[in-house]
Amino acid sequence: MSTPSLIHPLQIGTLALPTNIIFAPLAGCSDFPYRQMCRKYHQGLIYCEMVKMEAIVRSQATSFRMLHYSADMHPIGAQLCGSNPKLASTAAKIIEDMGFDILDLNCGCPVDKVTADGSGSGLLRTPTRIGEILANMIAAVRIPVTVKIRVGWDDDHIIVEDLVRMAELAGAQAITVHGRTRKQGYSGEANREWIRLAKQQSHGIKVIGNGDVFSAPSALRMLAETGCDGVLLARGGIGQPWLAEDIWHLEQGLCVSGRSADERRRVLLDHFEAALSYGGDAQAIVDMRRIGCSYIGRLPGGRRFREAFSKASSLQELRELIIEVPMEE
Repeated sequence: MSTPSLIHPLQIGTLALPTNIIFAPLAGCSDFPYRQMCRKYHQGLIYCEMVKMEAIVRSQATSFRMLHYSADMHPIGAQLCGSNPKLASTAAKIIEDMGFDILDLNCGCPVDKVTADGSGSGLLRTPTRIGEILANMIAAVRIPVTVKIRVGWDDDHIIVEDLVRMAELAGAQAITVHGRTRKQGYSGEANREWIRLAKQQSHGIKVIGNGDVFSAPSALRMLAETGCDGVLLARGGIGQPWLAEDIWHLEQGLCVSGRSADERRRVLLDHFEAALSYGGDAQAIVDMRRIGCSYIGRLPGGRRFREAFSKASSLQELRELIIEVPMEE
């Protein structure tokens, strides 16, 4: 009997996805050009950046720009952040009316400015509110509603199993579990045991594993060791828009030996042109200084590139650095 494939189509409510690999909503990263680059290598679900419920309800222009997508980006997801159940249904309906395929509630962001008002992973301190917000969102829309969590506020308050049951009872179609507490931030290692236990608690709700997936082997280990239904690519996708393709290739038994310096340069130049086309000169400079080192800085000899790239002040200088700075394989 053949071993079941770890990479396969995934059904989340009414949404049929071609693959169980998903690109996460990343604040400050999952912008339009980033999603364009990911779509070149990936036909599955990609999320826009997280936006606040209050900002959407108040029609804040910057938040709507963060949710801008093109027709070829489907399947496309949106993620809302907020702690006010009264705003949840209105914000969810706005997202649905914008044409999104799926809507996620963020209960995992550990950043202080997000948790200060009880949003993001701050909701882990008031878990019943998570259920209330989810129920209000689900009642307002027809698209699938999901939730992303951390396993608890700290090691003394691990509530992941309770949250799986609560989310399923509220009607959520999937729950993404980041195997860290809020207190950990991004330190230490993500604990896959909590993701495995979350999967064991599920009866119909899909469980997506998240945390420390920076390579194709780590993605397959996540799926194999936890039994989760899918894997979320977050920080590992920055500077690696081809990561989903690498995971697929490795699962098929193909060699995945890393991308060459020349290929990284080529893809970074494509990303450069996408950022320039979408945001204009000034924004492209900011974007490239932010993400350029993620493409090339990981290579041996990347230190020289990082130092020069972070100081570049013009489009021409950035383009020349991408093309000309010597790299070691």
